[in-house]
Amino acid sequence: MDTTTTPLTLHPFTLADAERMLSGEVDPLDGWEGGYAFTDEPELLREYVQAVRETGDPAPFGPYLVRRASDGAAIGGVNLFGPPDADGVVEFEFGLVPAVRGQGLALHTVLETLALARSAGAAIARAGAEIANLPARRVLENAGLVEVARAADTVTYEIRL
Repeated sequence: MDTTTTPLTLHPFTLADAERMLSGEVDPLDGWEGGYAFTDEPELLREYVQAVRETGDPAPFGPYLVRRASDGAAIGGVNLFGPPDADGVVEFEFGLVPAVRGQGLALHTVLETLALARSAGAAIARAGAEIANLPARRVLENAGLVEVARAADTVTYEIRL
């Protein structure tokens, strides 16, 4: 089931999506404004296919396509890793194509991801960002996540849901 906010939709990635992309088929609905696509990350696609075949569809966890609501173009992705661990933590990561950065869509993406994690029973959502990636860090902070750890090149953020 798609999850829609204004101005975007999170569309659950499917086994059929992954297999199609691995075979080189491009669906005009993929959009991929700016030229980015999951096909640029074949290892992610292969891992997803293998996981689905071994353990079944991870929904509501797993990868999502971020689509712009106005025209349906795929503008990025989210991966919601789950189910929650023993402490109720679910990790996620997100990315948008360069062509749409600076439009506030990343904040909408993170907020919708947090809502998904909450509805799936997570008590805490966690995400990391490279120290040098100030825009991603600001998006996480603006969504209410706070820094809980720092390594040589990454910052880890969390929020209680």
